[in-house]
Amino acid sequence: MRQQGPGRVVDARREAQPPYLYPDYVATRLRAPKEPLIILPRTLSDTTGPAYGRGPIGERDNDLTRQHHGEPLGERIIVTGRLTDGDGRPLGGSLIEIWQANAAGRYVHEKDRHPAPLDPNFSGAGRCLTDEEGRYEFVTIKPGAYPWKNHPNAWRPAHIHLSLFGEAFRSRLITQMYFPGDPLLEHDPIFRSVRDPEARRRMICAFDPETTRPEWALGYRFDVVLQGRDATPMEKRG
Repeated sequence: MRQQGPGRVVDARREAQPPYLYPDYVATRLRAPKEPLIILPRTLSDTTGPAYGRGPIGERDNDLTRQHHGEPLGERIIVTGRLTDGDGRPLGGSLIEIWQANAAGRYVHEKDRHPAPLDPNFSGAGRCLTDEEGRYEFVTIKPGAYPWKNHPNAWRPAHIHLSLFGEAFRSRLITQMYFPGDPLLEHDPIFRSVRDPEARRRMICAFDPETTRPEWALGYRFDVVLQGRDATPMEKRG
């Protein structure tokens, strides 16, 4: 708990995660549960299975710029970070999957009708396993902003989707990574559905000079925490 404004006490942990219903994000009006959620008891499968990341991962799976015959268009970037649990312990051997729009703001998806060009050398998806210290790395292209029909003249900020698994399916997290200094953030209801400003900052990556490779690619760092007080805000699935 913390004090915020005259006589108002705020549960910071609750405001650090987006609500199922956030009217400014129009789609939640249909997706949000209408009845109270049912909490399922833990079972053995929550800690022993299903097992993710056991199948073979190719050497180019985490390099989205080398998955085709030619190089994709756009600004090459490197995204690195650490995956930890709520107590700060690294989660090694965890599967991380990403998907994103291309540099023009277009997804390789049949439902994406944005009149921006597709890139034949960019599919916009990748995966990797974290090392023993919970570290991961992706090489990709900085995604472009794109319009969506949530409200008049609505544009989504540049972002990358991440799906992350800890030790079990129960600790799976789906989130979005945003970029610093993006003017669209303050106009985006998905980003602003996380009401705690400090938690919103945890969804923005940081420019990382140590990861940046001279004359080749800018580097960004994005650490992710599964569960706990400082958990990375997740996408609610109603």
